[in-house]
Parts: sequence; C-alpha cells; structure tokens
Amino acid sequence: MKLMLALYFFILAIIQMGLLFGIYHYYRSQNLARPNIYWMSSLTLSVLALLVFGGGIVSIEDIARPEFNFTIANTFFYAAAVLQAFFCQSLNREVGKPLKISLAISILIFIVVFEWLRNESTFEVRTVFICVLTGLFYVWQIVEVRIKRKKSPSSQLIYLQYASVAELFFALGRLTILIVGSLTIRQVEQIPQILILFTIAQLVMNTLSYIAIGSYWAEQIAFSNFRSNQENQEIKALLKERETLIGSLLKANKTASTGALSAAIAHELNQPLGASSLNIQFLQKKLSEGQLNPALEKEILDTLLADNQRAAGIIRSLRSIFSDEKVESSRIDLAELIEVVLSIAKPEITAKSIQIAVSVQPHLMIQANRGEIQQVLLNLVNNAIQALVTSSQQVKKLSIDAQHTEGGVLLTVADNGDGIPEASQNQLFELLSSSKSSGMGLGLWLCKHIVTRHGGSIVFEPNPGGGAKFLVRFPVDSEVT
Repeated sequence: MKLMLALYFFILAIIQMGLLFGIYHYYRSQNLARPNIYWMSSLTLSVLALLVFGGGIVSIEDIARPEFNFTIANTFFYAAAVLQAFFCQSLNREVGKPLKISLAISILIFIVVFEWLRNESTFEVRTVFICVLTGLFYVWQIVEVRIKRKKSPSSQLIYLQYASVAELFFALGRLTILIVGSLTIRQVEQIPQILILFTIAQLVMNTLSYIAIGSYWAEQIAFSNFRSNQENQEIKALLKERETLIGSLLKANKTASTGALSAAIAHELNQPLGASSLNIQFLQKKLSEGQLNPALEKEILDTLLADNQRAAGIIRSLRSIFSDEKVESSRIDLAELIEVVLSIAKPEITAKSIQIAVSVQPHLMIQANRGEIQQVLLNLVNNAIQALVTSSQQVKKLSIDAQHTEGGVLLTVADNGDGIPEASQNQLFELLSSSKSSGMGLGLWLCKHIVTRHGGSIVFEPNPGGGAKFLVRFPVDSEVT
C-alpha cells in the first residue's frame, strides 16, 4: 500500500519535472514571451513537494505522528498553491509588494502551525487544515482566470479554469469524507480507497493545471510570433516605400541640380549678353541712320568684344566650379578689379541714381582666379543695386570697402536698402534659396562656393545704417582648389 501511494507521487513528480525542464528549455530560446516567474516557481515547488512526500510515505510508520519531512512537503505544497494564485492574479494586474510580503509571512506561519499539528494533532485534522487552505487558493485563482477570460478569451485559460474547479471539487470531497466518515487513521493501510482516489485525482488535476498554463504561454508565444511577423512585414513594406521615396527624391534632386546649373549659367550670362544686345541694337540704329563713324564703330566693337570675352570667361569659370577642377590663379589688384566691376554696372547705377562710395587701401593684392572673383564682386554689386531699386530710401547708397586685416584681406559690399528679412538670413547661401521675391537664389550660393574654393569666407551682417552688408575675407596667399 505504501509503495503504491509513493509510486503515484513519484510518477506525478516525474511528469511535472518533465514539464518543467521541457518548458524551461523551450522558453529559454524565446525572446518574445517569457514564462511567468510565479508559475515556474510554483511548478518547481510542486515537484519538490511530490518527491519529499513520496519518499516520506515509504518510510512512515505512524501516520498520526509523521516525520518532519511531511512538514517540509506540505509547506512546499502550500507555497506552490500561493505562487499559482499569484500567477493567476498577474494575468489581470500586478501583484503588489504588500501582498507578496503578507503571503510570505503566511508561509512562515504555516510552517509553525503545521509543525504543531504534526506533533499534537491527528492525520484527519491536518488533512482538513490543508484542504481548507488549498480550497481558498483554488477559489482565488478561479475568479482571476474568469476575469482574464472575459477580457482576453483563450481556450487554454478555459482548461485552466476547469482544472482549478476540479481541484476544488476533489479538495472539498476529501474534506467531506473526513468529516462525515469520522475516521481515525493510524496506519497508511487504514486510509479509505475513496480518500486516496480523491487525493490522487486532486494532484492529477493540479498537474493538468500546470500543463494548461504551459499551453497558455505557448499560445502567447505563437501570438507574439504572429504579431512580430506581421510587424516585420509592415516594416519591410515601410522600408520598401522609404527606398522608393528616397529614389524619387534623388531623381528629383538630380533634376533640380541640373536645373540649378543651367539656371546659374543663364543667371551669370544674362548681363554680358544683355549688354551685347544693347550695343548691337545701337550699332544697327547708327548704320540705318548713316551716322556711324570709325571712332564710334571702334568703340562699339571693342565693347562687344569685351562683353563676349566676359561671357566666355563666365562659362569657363562656371565649368571649373561645377567640375571641381583646379584652376589657374594669379596676383590680382583688388582696386583695379573693383573698378572694372563698377564700370560694368555703371549704366544701371547711373540710371537708378545710386551713390557710390569706394574705399580701397593701396597695394591690396590677392592670389586668386580673376574671372571667378569678378563674378563674386559683380553678384554682390548687382544684389545691392536690386535691393536699392526697390528701396524706399530717398538717398540710395552703395559702398565698397577693402582693407588689409590680420592674416588676409577684407572686402565689404554694403547698401542702405530695406535689408534682408530675418527669416531668410539663415538660408542666404543655400542653393535655390532666395531672399528676393523673384530669382532662383543662385548668386550668393555661387559667391560662397567660389570664395570657399579660394580658402576664404563670406558672411552676411545687417548694415548698421539699414540695408545689407556682405563681408568677404581672402587669405593673403590663397590657393584655388
């Protein structure tokens, strides 16, 4: 009889141990869903309780006065029931620290009480005590599982609820048998078969509840894997959409860059070609009127040749700029270059009644590409003229200042126009950004590109007297790259 009962306990312990090891190794390979610590701890304690209890049955002589190992085994059973109830509560809400502390204390109290019952009471009283306590925990976990099922239906939780109900049923059945039967049991052989059957059935249902919990976590992992795969597909679709968008943006950017280059060339060539057109029209007029003399003819042709050479120089400089090729540089007299630029802009300056103030220190030389620096000066002067044309100032002033500074040369071009809006100041030197209501924002970008190639810098400052001021710094021995 004792060996048969011990065998039942050992078989259930082996089944639960196999479940514990199998689930542990399975879940260790998973990253999406981890098994609940309460359940794994409960299952571990249940295995220990079954092994200790089975071993105790083999050597027991007087069931009314069992050995201390029965206190250990029943404490493991009680702690396993506590942790399983914790698991069921954790499905709905976090197990608070006060509850953990109180039930940990109850385990200590259980050891003291059961040890007293082991020494002073009978088998029947101890069994009633255990059945009442475990029955309370079964009710607790049935309620928690039912709440969880309402919020998140699961077939495995149904099995867990049924197994918990069956555990409660068999625990109450054992309690009823002991109370109604008024039994006095001293030997294992005196235990009624029906009581043994209910005890084993309760332990089997307990094992099935652990299996149901394991299946529930497998269900959660399957759901997590499905959701992860679904999210991965969505991420892949988003990444594909992003790649398509990036490709479209690169294509658009390439188109914009090509358009910017052509617009930059048109922008820079506009002045010399416009001047050539005016001179040609003037030449045609004089020819039709028969008033063309050799001196005038030479003057017009020289002007046309200069405009043509200026246009060719612009094309060469732009080509070198956008190809990043190293261009030839030479020593340039900045005062002479400023005079050339002002002579080009003189017709418009005179027509708009703009006052010019030039202050250039003598012997101001820089090492640079003449054509490119001329484009920088011409762009800055033209921008100042355009700003003054639209300005409400009665006296329109354009000032150019050049002087030696520590480590280089400082060139300043300023006007007393309406200035540049604060919102546009941070993007002044960006490609396709313009502070004017019209224009493509190419001039200042080209200015910065050229100046940077020469190892210098260009910045904007509001003019203290109103308007805009651009400061260009060149190193003394700059080299064009």
